Formats: sequence, C-alpha cells, structure tokens
Amino acid sequence: MSWLPDIHFEISERKVLLRIMDILFIFSFLIIISEWYNFHYFIIDKEHYTWALVLALYYSLFATIFEMYDLKKASSFQATIKNATLAVSSTTLFYILTPFLTPVLPDNRLQILSFYLAILGGVIIWRYAYFSFITSPRFFKKVLVVGDSFDINRIVANLHHADPNYRVVGFTNTDNDGVLEAQEELISVNIDDLQNFIKGEGISEIVVASSYAEGVSIPLYSQLIKLLEHGFSIREYTQVYEEITQRVPVEYVEKDFYKFFPFNRSNRNRFYLFFNRFFDILFAFFCAFFTLAVLPIIVLGNAIGNKGSLFYLQERIGQNGVTFKIVKFRTMQPDPFKEEKQYSDRAERKITWFGNVLRRTRFDELPQCFNILKGDMSLIGPRPERPLIAKELAAIIPFYETRHVVKPGLTGWAQVMMSRYGTAYDDALIKLQYDLYYIKRRTLFLDIDILIKTISTVIYFRGQ
Repeated sequence: MSWLPDIHFEISERKVLLRIMDILFIFSFLIIISEWYNFHYFIIDKEHYTWALVLALYYSLFATIFEMYDLKKASSFQATIKNATLAVSSTTLFYILTPFLTPVLPDNRLQILSFYLAILGGVIIWRYAYFSFITSPRFFKKVLVVGDSFDINRIVANLHHADPNYRVVGFTNTDNDGVLEAQEELISVNIDDLQNFIKGEGISEIVVASSYAEGVSIPLYSQLIKLLEHGFSIREYTQVYEEITQRVPVEYVEKDFYKFFPFNRSNRNRFYLFFNRFFDILFAFFCAFFTLAVLPIIVLGNAIGNKGSLFYLQERIGQNGVTFKIVKFRTMQPDPFKEEKQYSDRAERKITWFGNVLRRTRFDELPQCFNILKGDMSLIGPRPERPLIAKELAAIIPFYETRHVVKPGLTGWAQVMMSRYGTAYDDALIKLQYDLYYIKRRTLFLDIDILIKTISTVIYFRGQ
C-alpha cells in the first residue's frame, strides 16, 4: 500500500514562507524600479549591505507588530492590505529617520515615495498570491479523527478556528454504544474502510481522540499499526491541540498529567531566571521614570474624572500562592465592585471616562512597576487573580492553581492571544490553557514574542 497525501503546508512552514517571501519580494521590487526608473535612494551591493539588513530588520519587526504573520489574518486579503499598509508605513518612517544606518535622504523627495510604493507593492502582490493559492482548499491539510464517543464538533471547531487550513473531513467512531452527532459536511468512516478513505481523500494525518484508559480499540489499533508502518502521520488529539492552538488542553488531562506539565526544566534554569530578573529590574526602572513623567497629567485627570484616591490597591495571588497587594491607578469610582462578586460587566464596574482612557492606553498598569521591583511580579507571566476568584475557579477547573508555580506578570501569553479578559468560566479556562502553555514552554524567544505581541495588543486596543 502506497499513496501520497495532498500537498499542504504546516503552520511553521507557512510562517517561514511568509517571512522569506515578504523580504524577497520587497528587494525584488526595489531592484526592478532601480533598473526601470531613475531610482537611486536604495542600492543593494556589497558596499551598502547594511542598508538591506536594516530594511529587513525594520520590516520584520513592524510586520510582526502589525500581525502580518498571524495565519488567520493572512488568510483575509482585506486584513492583509490594512496591516501591510501600517507595517510598510512604519518601516519607511523609521528607515528614513535613521540616516546613520540607512541612505542619506535624497534631494528629490519622490525617491522616498517610490521607495515606499515599491515595498508596499511587493508585499501586496506576494500576499495576494499567497491568499489565492496557499490558503486555497487545494493546500488544506485534510485530517481524519478517530475515537470513541468524542465531541467531534468541538474538536473540529477548536482546530479549524486555530488554523483555517486545517480541515477535518471525516471521523470514525469506535464506540458502538456511543451516540455521536457530527456536522453534515463530515464523512462517517467505518474502521474497515479506513485505508481506502485515506487514499481516496488524500488524508494527511489521523488524529486519535480516545477516552479509553487502556487506549483505542483492538480493531482500530491494528489499522493504525499498518498505517504507521507505511510512514503515515498519526497523532494524539491533545498533542495536536497544543501545537495548533498554543494552549494546554487541561480539560483532557487526567491521571497522566506529568506528561503535559514538564515544568522543572524551564522554570529551574538559573541562567534563564537570572536574565529574567535582570530585565525585570531594568524594565521596572524605565517604567518608573516614565510614570513620574506622566504623573502630573494623571493626577489632574484623576482629580477631574475619578474624584477618588490616585492609587488603587487590591490583593492578588502571586507565586506559590502567596498573596500581595497589586498597585494600579484608579479607573473606577470609589466603592467599586465588591470582592465577593466573581465577575462583573463593565457597566457594573463603574469605570469613569478618565479611567477608560487609562485602561485603553494601559497607563493604569504603570504603578505595577513597583510590584516588579519588589519581586511580587515579573514583566511576563500569568496575570494575577484575586484570591476569592482563584479559589472558586480552582474548584471547577482542573489544574488551575498550577499557574501559580511562576510569578504573575504585567503581560502574558493569555493577554496577547485573547481578544478580551475573561468574564465567564469558558474564558477563564482558555486563559488557563494559554498560561500553562507559557509555563511549559517559556524561553527567551517566547518572552520576546510576547513583548512584541503586547505592542500589537495595545495598538489594536485588545484585551480590554
């Protein structure tokens, strides 16, 4: 038995492809206009190679900030045009404002316009090609899910929402006694027809979603072994879920929790922890100076808009469950929502007009630099929660208190990946999944990614 699955690109492959081809098309268009048009502002040669390096660096940074490498947004051409315009505009602005690293400004300012349009044109043409071909159904990764009485609709929704190119096209239910309702477009496949279906539909991967403690059924096991011996990709659902959604699926973790939470290696590395604390202190000092600079404006705004004390203190849970007082600028009227209320809507929180300004600009978080200096918090980590809320969530969400193994942070993986703060059980569960993913995989590179995504979150006013 031999066959070839349909051609598809993995998530990492698409992200690398986007980055490489963006730069390649930018330089190609700059070379083209230099040949066909009297363009001499930007030159690519051995003598001026730093010009190209700085341009690539600036574009990569701003393209990341403006979410050009978010695969869900990259699959929308309208969103791509908006983000590309912002990224190229920022790149061009910073490029011409650093003449000690870039070419000297030309006398003819039309050269700058040509420079800008060449970059933007190259990016948009390449992204249109990506949108037309790579994100088309012909390059979807087709998947078959097998298991026993599993929630196939939830699995399909989770995977497709995280990656538009990841398509579950069929399912096999191995539990004859189980009742399974699936979406109409999904094909039900018998175990005996498994290999023929995979060959006929060009399936690239099988995802096993079994709840049996001893594993999948024997007939299915035999079929999977045959496929595995021919090099076919077979993976367990929780592994796929974590890779695609970048969250740890705590609701599926049972007695083998230690397979999902190998925290010791990432959180006991003294080299990493030293530099983590060093940059925490460095950031906190910078943040403190900035806070002092804007303090007169905030004091005035608080006196007019909030009519209460300038600072707001609240008890939160820190590392290892130790409580501390978090410091914020006041954004609500005096006598805000009570501690016993688990969640409340924005209207109930009585946020003032000036408090809303502080929240949208994130200036209300500035005093937390003192929490970072004290060591209660870190720059990056799970957001600290109130003790009562944490206690109630721990009673209904498995492994909730595991998020306390690291210091809470001013920003974090959940904050940059979610569009808003949790206001219900489902949101709290998703936040926990993101937090545990960060704790499990925290590295310097992931920290840098979070910092860049934090800039995007502030720019787009998300996480409010």
